[in-house]
Amino acid sequence: MHKEKALIEIRIAGLMQGTHAFDFTCRAENFRDQELNGTVFTGNIAVTVIAEKAEQEITVTIRTETVADFTCDICLAPLARKLKGEFRIPYIYGEAEEYGDNIDEDYRLIDRNTVSIDLTEDVRETLLLSLPMKVTCTENPDCRLFSAWDRKTGTPEEDRSTWQESLEKLKNKYR
Repeated sequence: MHKEKALIEIRIAGLMQGTHAFDFTCRAENFRDQELNGTVFTGNIAVTVIAEKAEQEITVTIRTETVADFTCDICLAPLARKLKGEFRIPYIYGEAEEYGDNIDEDYRLIDRNTVSIDLTEDVRETLLLSLPMKVTCTENPDCRLFSAWDRKTGTPEEDRSTWQESLEKLKNKYR
C-alpha cells in the first residue's frame, strides 16, 4: 500500500547527534482537515522544527508562526493577529517491552530503524492551540467600549447610550 507523503516530515535516518533545524512553509488547506479549512488561517504558516538528537532520544520542538484574520468579539471589526505556537515532543528509541511500565507517557517510542518522523498532526494541533479564546480590539476607534482612543479622549456623557454605560459598569464590576 502506498503511503501519502507527509506534509511536515523530518528525516532522522543518518542524522548526527546535536541540534538540527528544519524550516517549512505551508497553508491551512494543505492539511486537508476540516478544523483548519475555512478558519482564520488564511495566509502562509511558517513552521520551524528543531531536532535535538542524543544517543537514546530525539527531542523535537515545533514552532509555528502565522498571521490570522479574526473579527472582534465586541464590535465585529476585522483584525489581523500574529500567532505563535510551540510544542515539544520527546522521542525515545526502543520497544515498549524494553521499558515496561517505567516509561513516562509524555515520551513517544520510535524504532531505531525509523527513517523519518511525520509531524503533520502535531503541527496542526500546535496551530489550533495557538488560537486565542477571546479576540478583542484594543486600538480600534470603531470599538468604542474598550478602545484606547475612548479612554484617552473620553466620550461626552450625552453621546453615550444607556447600554454602553451599563456595559461599562459591568466591565468595571468584574475587574
